[in-house]
Amino acid sequence: MDFSKIIAVSGKPGLYLTISQTKSGFIVESLIDKKRFPITSSSNVSLLENIAIYTYDEEIPLLTVFKSIYDKEEGKEALSHKESNHQLVAYFSEVLPDYDADRVYASNIKKVIQWYNILVQAGMDFSAVQSSQEDSDNA
Repeated sequence: MDFSKIIAVSGKPGLYLTISQTKSGFIVESLIDKKRFPITSSSNVSLLENIAIYTYDEEIPLLTVFKSIYDKEEGKEALSHKESNHQLVAYFSEVLPDYDADRVYASNIKKVIQWYNILVQAGMDFSAVQSSQEDSDNA
């Protein structure tokens, strides 16, 4: 599974793999139930590859955060995103100790953990994934 093709769509739960591009948008496949459907260009879409988490010094790419969770959990799922905000914040502090608590809210942490668990359930192996930034740095 190519991390650079995974998107989140505003107003739709879960994550989606872009299958192909059409004149008016994309054909995507849900990572949860594997159903395919079109997403129009009017939908608000975010590539996971372009999302970063604020720390006090810099912005950390989401893939780096996912790899940190993957290492902590030894490739297994993390705690549920439905845990209390206090538990989620404490867990995230272990994964990314210097995250900016003033700009990263509990709702953001829930989303990150939920997305990580969806990706693990879908078979993503973060130990083998490289971001396109790392790929271009190595070229």
